[in-house]
Amino acid sequence: MTEGALNILIVMADQMAPAFLPIYGHARAHAPHLQALAKSGVVFDSAYCASPLCSPSRASFMAGLLPSRTRVYDNAAEFSADIPTFAHHLRLRGYRTILSGKMHFCGPDQLHGFEERLTTDIYPADYGWTPDWDHPETRPSWYHNMSSVAQAGVCMRTNQLDFDDEVAFASERAIFDIARSNDRRPFLLVASFTHPHDPFAVPQRYWDLYLDEDIAMPSGAPEALDPHSRRLRHVCAMDAEPVTEAQVRNARRAYLGAIAYVDDNFGRLMQALRSSGLAEDTIVIVVSDHGEMLGERGLWYKMSFFEGACRVPLVIASPGRIAPGRVGASVSLLDVLPTLVDLSGGDARASAPSIDGRSLAPHLAGRRGHDEAIGEYLAEGAVAPLVMIRRGALKFIHSPPDPDQLYNLERDPGERRNLAAERGHADQIAEFRAEVAGRWDLAALDAEVRASQRRRRMVDAALNKGALRAWDFQPFRDASKQYMRNSIDLDELEAMARFPRVLPE
Repeated sequence: MTEGALNILIVMADQMAPAFLPIYGHARAHAPHLQALAKSGVVFDSAYCASPLCSPSRASFMAGLLPSRTRVYDNAAEFSADIPTFAHHLRLRGYRTILSGKMHFCGPDQLHGFEERLTTDIYPADYGWTPDWDHPETRPSWYHNMSSVAQAGVCMRTNQLDFDDEVAFASERAIFDIARSNDRRPFLLVASFTHPHDPFAVPQRYWDLYLDEDIAMPSGAPEALDPHSRRLRHVCAMDAEPVTEAQVRNARRAYLGAIAYVDDNFGRLMQALRSSGLAEDTIVIVVSDHGEMLGERGLWYKMSFFEGACRVPLVIASPGRIAPGRVGASVSLLDVLPTLVDLSGGDARASAPSIDGRSLAPHLAGRRGHDEAIGEYLAEGAVAPLVMIRRGALKFIHSPPDPDQLYNLERDPGERRNLAAERGHADQIAEFRAEVAGRWDLAALDAEVRASQRRRRMVDAALNKGALRAWDFQPFRDASKQYMRNSIDLDELEAMARFPRVLPE
């Protein structure tokens, strides 16, 4: 490992769309700690997830591989233990690798290269949420519905607040434990929060950061929805459970409140880095797994390749090492793994040559880097693979049973004008279609997704008969080594636990 390798803190939010953050131009959003980070770091204006759904996106984020290669097609697909992640790569380079919070791993391996995991996950690790492309007309009872919007507002506690409060505390304590420890390895700490993911409910103090008149309403649905959007409205019961204007406003207000809550927790971790003396030697990365439509185009949640669902915030900061700036080129969460290898002093091209991502090191150095993001959606609401190519000003979306979509995001950031339907763009469509045919065998991918779904539904049904053996991560805490114990010398214990240490006179 390179001498003096830097620590790395990754703070991940869930379902946090750039359009609702002040660093991307939202005039009312409250996120001062993120704004401070952005001023000292590089802000990526056109970053995308590899799949607009939690598990597929996170597996791709960690492995640098598209979902068709991780085989994490949806929120109940196993992430195979033999796929190297950035935690494996950095652990090989001598890093202490720690996860606190959500990563939505499905299957028996709940670590994927992390040496320590401080909390359980908020979501189940089993196959119970497996979609069924063989019966697209059947709406899964376990999936999103409009209750998150209809019931949006103020709360004192929620499942998600309980979880994220624990994530913040465990992450903060880990930072101080590292500072107090004799373990001098650099660390990779991933603190992954579940907010601002729905349901849209926040404590009063976050609700009160805004007034109703501060909340801009969504632009509404186009006159004619594309087929995938119509399917999403069905799978999330958007047509069966219409919501009022007041409910929509409440949901957007609570969403902004949840962003402020995440920002407070982020600020708490940044303060811990400063107080522990670790800040100067730590690279900080803030990111989300996907976005949130929040009523735009008549859609909620994610699951599409429209900007609100698939574009993500990405900020990388290391004051004194990385000059502040903004990057307009399109990049991907697939690019994080090779970037981390390079930032840790390694050579991503040598250690991870077969991944789909490319290092962001040129962008971080102010040089010209790649300008491309590739996406796949293979989960509920689809009836066949849905793929996306984002390059330059253009975004191309293709699924075999549906009409193509082509948008010029410089001229049409709201994606209202589908150029694929216009005669003058036939050559561009032909080029993109040829590229899709060269990149994917969509018929074979369709067959494999369906076969995977059938296998998992059968296995899940069997595993729910008789005694249950859950895969959910169970954090282990050795109480015999916590706080005051007679097996540890009292003076030594107090000296080790106090920070900063009191030096002998």
